[in-house]
Amino acid sequence: MTPLRFIQYLLLGAVALFLLLFLVGPVYTVVEVGLDWQLLREVFRSYIYVEGLWNSFLIALVTTGMVFVISLPLALLYDRYEFPLKSWCSLLMMLPMILPPFVGALGFQQILGHYGVVNTLLVRMGFPAVDFLGGEGRFWSVCLIEALHLYPILYLNLVTALGNVDPALNEAGRNLGAGWWMRFTRITLPLLKPGILAGGSIVLVWSFTELGTPLMFGYNRTTAVQIFNGIMELETNPVPYALVVVMLFFAAVMYLAGKFALGGNAANSSVKGCAGSSALPLAGWRRFLPTAAFLLVSFLAALPHIALVLTAFTMRWYGTVLPEGFTLLHFENALSNKVVVPSIINSLRYALLAMLFAVAAGVLTALAAVRWKLRGSALADLLAMLPLAVPGIVIAFGFLGMSVKYRWAAEYFNPVENPMWLLAVAYAVRRLPYVVRSVSAGLEQTPEELENAARNCGAGPWRVLRKITLPLVLANVIVGALFAFSFSMLEVSDSLILAQKAQYYPITRAIYELSQILGSGAYIACAFGVWAMLFLAATLAAAGAMLGRKIGSIFRL
Repeated sequence: MTPLRFIQYLLLGAVALFLLLFLVGPVYTVVEVGLDWQLLREVFRSYIYVEGLWNSFLIALVTTGMVFVISLPLALLYDRYEFPLKSWCSLLMMLPMILPPFVGALGFQQILGHYGVVNTLLVRMGFPAVDFLGGEGRFWSVCLIEALHLYPILYLNLVTALGNVDPALNEAGRNLGAGWWMRFTRITLPLLKPGILAGGSIVLVWSFTELGTPLMFGYNRTTAVQIFNGIMELETNPVPYALVVVMLFFAAVMYLAGKFALGGNAANSSVKGCAGSSALPLAGWRRFLPTAAFLLVSFLAALPHIALVLTAFTMRWYGTVLPEGFTLLHFENALSNKVVVPSIINSLRYALLAMLFAVAAGVLTALAAVRWKLRGSALADLLAMLPLAVPGIVIAFGFLGMSVKYRWAAEYFNPVENPMWLLAVAYAVRRLPYVVRSVSAGLEQTPEELENAARNCGAGPWRVLRKITLPLVLANVIVGALFAFSFSMLEVSDSLILAQKAQYYPITRAIYELSQILGSGAYIACAFGVWAMLFLAATLAAAGAMLGRKIGSIFRL
């Protein structure tokens, strides 16, 4: 083995050790403690826990169905037709991702609350008020706000998949007399299976394990919320470990079932387009219909954010359609609150460390798999992508269990004493897939001939890496780093579970605590959420401008 190869394997080993300690380790800790037949029997004998699992499953199923209904027509319109503002419509599809759904829930409550906008309109028209946020209405509200947040993931994957379909196949079907529906069901839909699998699996698992949205709506009969509520009794009551194991098992079953039902040979069924763009121009007033469809969906998705912004600026919004009076007082109160400014500083510190960890591990993993082609690199790539399939609450709970169980973890990764390194590593692991997929896509699109030419001119391997390879994929590295940093700033599960002292709260935990304060707490939380929304919006706009429609590849398993 050459010295160069030895160093490459050494770097890959460092990445593998990082993943084993901070991805496999938390999952193993949860499984080791929670995989106890007595504990599992207690979970399934309890009506409350079984009801929580059933509710979580129904939320995942309904949310994924809603996401599919929203995303598929829009992706088909985007791929098939040319229409005004098409490039802007694609950017609008990223709008729901600028804020975690649990923060958007603050605005959603203002729209669907008992004295919210919708009920005010119903009462004025002579209809009785509807309890959208109580009873069965609460379930549908949770599903709706999660669907309006998650549909971009499936949409981006479907647009990418449609871009790889050869339009000549549809032309051949039309020439043989097949109608639109037959061509769609027999040609287009089967070829979309990779995109459906890639996006749909993430949406299904994400909505099944979502913690923030049900928590904000007070929908406590879900498994994720039950796990969160059981954290305080962790040292005396091990049942939450069993709940996490059950959640992990069902999440894996749901993903594998989706892969079996939709995948099959789908990975080999996608056909690379070779006939150029098949987008058709529309004549007359019809050319505005696709634009109207995109604008309508974008408006509905933006409603929680619009309500959040209006609430942050209003003096009073109770029993009226529009807010009454505007003020900057809530922003001033937010700045003067003792947890707000420290939480911003904490989040910047945690997210910056997480970005550095994720970029280092992600770039090395992508290089090992795509360029160096080392033995075991495929396994490292698979491990790096697991956080997209493993629920975030499982990883966060596993870190908490490690700090309780292992002395070395309690010394360096104690969530009570100082969770900085713990949160930074947890954020990095959760956002590592974005860096790996982004850098891998850049390496696959960069011809190796340029690197070979540099070697033929006498450049050493590290000089080639530093002067040729990395500069060519720098945009992809920056995009991955932007995603890792911005989403770490607004991470929910890890923040709610691992940040336990007010002085160490990140932004999302501070927003949750503020929202629980009676009176002005919700208004201050909304003002804080506006700052977070603007920050993430700028990040996603920059990433979208750099990657374009290829941004969907970041959300692939």
